[in-house]
Amino acid sequence: MNARFASAVPPVLALALFLVMWETACRALQIPSFVLPPPTAILSALAGADWQIMAMHTWATLEIVLVGFGASVLFSIPISLLLAGSPLMKSALMPLLIIIHSLPIVALAPIIIVALGADLTSKAVITCLISYFPMVISATTGLLAAPPEMIELSRSLRGSKFRELWDIRLPSAIPYVFASLRVASTLAVIGAVVGEFVSSERGLGYLVLFSTSLMRLPQSFSALIILILMSLTLYWLVTLVQRIFFPWSITAKT
Repeated sequence: MNARFASAVPPVLALALFLVMWETACRALQIPSFVLPPPTAILSALAGADWQIMAMHTWATLEIVLVGFGASVLFSIPISLLLAGSPLMKSALMPLLIIIHSLPIVALAPIIIVALGADLTSKAVITCLISYFPMVISATTGLLAAPPEMIELSRSLRGSKFRELWDIRLPSAIPYVFASLRVASTLAVIGAVVGEFVSSERGLGYLVLFSTSLMRLPQSFSALIILILMSLTLYWLVTLVQRIFFPWSITAKT
């Protein structure tokens, strides 16, 4: 516990120093709040917000994040198994996956919205497209990183492909999978906001865009704080699941 507390002190102090410098600069330079609000103005706007409306916007964004993140997991794991199990499929599909990932999602988002409609489905697809790639790469790498001597031993004992996958390759891939899940959970929040920027009537991304258009920067920053807390919570939940169900996979590698 003492070690964890000690490790948390430097980032907390750095954040506090940054906020003090931000507040001091805004007051000393007399920067208008509609240009850059000080932290105290942001906290005041957050404390005085209508939390019923804020909860509605938060849930709208969280729904997109959860659906898109879940879809990216369901898409990435089977694809990773396919890529790791077949060199031919890897050489055929990997370039296509890289091309899809290299497309600017901000430019692609309006096309997806027009094609699928301005509803949950289109925004979940945008979220999935942003967050799937790290999982595919990491899971495939983990599956292929199984100790070769264990693979040779399994094959010399005439073990089945399923036993090789279940007993050797999947345990080897677990640290890689959870490392990518942590990255993807934060990318999913970004994807949801991108979708809301393009077309939405509710959600934290919509709230940021709407508030900024009216020069209500403290309200915009309030929505950003909630988005940050959402990302951190998802990141922590993924780590918690790993610690509970796969404690042996917690290594320096992850």
